[in-house]
Formats: sequence, C-alpha cells, structure tokens
Amino acid sequence: MTKILHVQTVLTNDDLEALKKKSGHNTTKDAVAAAVEHYLECPYTDEGDMWAERLKKTIDNRKK
Repeated sequence: MTKILHVQTVLTNDDLEALKKKSGHNTTKDAVAAAVEHYLECPYTDEGDMWAERLKKTIDNRKK
C-alpha cells in the first residue's frame, strides 16, 4: 500500500504562475504534481550534470 503525504514548499507567485502556464494546469496542486511527476520520469535528472548531458544530446542531434 502506498503511503500518501502532505508536503509544502515556498515559491514566488511569479514562479507558481509560470509553472501553471508551462504545465497547462490551472490549480497549484495539479501544476506541482505534474512538475514532480515529470522530474521523476525525466531521464536527465539521473545524470550528475543534467544540463551538460542535455546540451550534449541537443548538439549531437543537430549534427545529424
């Protein structure tokens, strides 16, 4: 059985509105849940330096 927890964080209003817009969700709860789900599933988050790895992949794709 999965244990469900209630968590809190502090975000600026601008960051929260940007997250809602980017995620396509109108509610804070849905936008944050979508961001967490994406982070957990994204292959780049397993890398030590995810930005360097992502940039390398983008450059490799453009060379093809």
